[in-house]
Amino acid sequence: MNASKRISKPGTRGVTVRTAGLSLRLDVRGAVVGLLLIAVALVMSVVLIGTGDFPIAPADVVRTLFGDGTVAQDFIVNELRLPRVLVGLLVGAALGLGGAIFQSISRNPLGSPDVIGLGQGAAAGALTAIVLIKGDPSVVATGAVLGGVLTGIAVYALAWRQGVHGYRLVLVGIGTSATFTAVNGYLLTQAHQEDAARAVMWLTGSLNGRDWDQVWPLLSVCAVLLPVVLGHAPGLRMLEMGDDSAYALGVPVERTRMVMMGAAVLLTASATAAAGPVAFVALVAPQLARRLTRSPGPNLLPAAWMGATLLVTADWASQRAFGADQLPVGVLTGMLGGAYLLWLLVSERKAGRI
Repeated sequence: MNASKRISKPGTRGVTVRTAGLSLRLDVRGAVVGLLLIAVALVMSVVLIGTGDFPIAPADVVRTLFGDGTVAQDFIVNELRLPRVLVGLLVGAALGLGGAIFQSISRNPLGSPDVIGLGQGAAAGALTAIVLIKGDPSVVATGAVLGGVLTGIAVYALAWRQGVHGYRLVLVGIGTSATFTAVNGYLLTQAHQEDAARAVMWLTGSLNGRDWDQVWPLLSVCAVLLPVVLGHAPGLRMLEMGDDSAYALGVPVERTRMVMMGAAVLLTASATAAAGPVAFVALVAPQLARRLTRSPGPNLLPAAWMGATLLVTADWASQRAFGADQLPVGVLTGMLGGAYLLWLLVSERKAGRI
């Protein structure tokens, strides 16, 4: 049997690689963009690990990560700073991936977890654990996950009418977000001073103080859900053409939509539980990834790499750009993301879509 590899002529979107019994379409530009984003994320991670009150040169950071640092460098790098950076990478990747799924399902660049209320729902669960239960960090994280999951179920149920479509999902999500914003405000007014301060710190979204206790649960969630998401990615791409076209191509529409929305909700809720509601990464990362790859479809992996890159870069900037006054990373992403949201709304209005 002839098992030789044959590569077709490159097209505008990529090349087709064929072997015996296998045909694989490779998006060359998307692969290159993904590799570049991974490289930037790794470089920024090394720089971020070396940033702080005890600065460490990038070369020393790399040597320490490979076990050749001094005792002091090993403690600072591996015990204090590496977990924070890993949480940042995982949170950014989870938010970017979750945002890409929601924007693809809604076929709307505004259909991100920030806009449709998942962040506020997770925050309501966390505030309930802080204010009413007075739970420890693990209880708060569990409350955030439960709040995000229940919010996702509610949004899906309220938006479903012979399927979940575009602006209906966004509008239901905006209403849900407004409701939970009011609930969260009420919970803050009922909190004692110490609990209120703790709640406000959590609501800003921050990587400060993150350690291995946040790394392992989030890594486990990502490791389980990533294969599920990638396995359903072809069906998700067909859904962007509309339910009727997807049905005609043999895609189990409702099952694919439910599985992907469930995965996106869990990714977003787990990321929020680990770092608080880090604003707008889920909105911005998929759109930037799509503009870089210039490829149709959800661009799931590029969105994940973009989210990771954005968050570690924003964390580095929040530590360096404001002198001695370090900002929580959620404040910086909120400012930049808010400006991006205004630009996106103006662009959508000029295009006649809103």
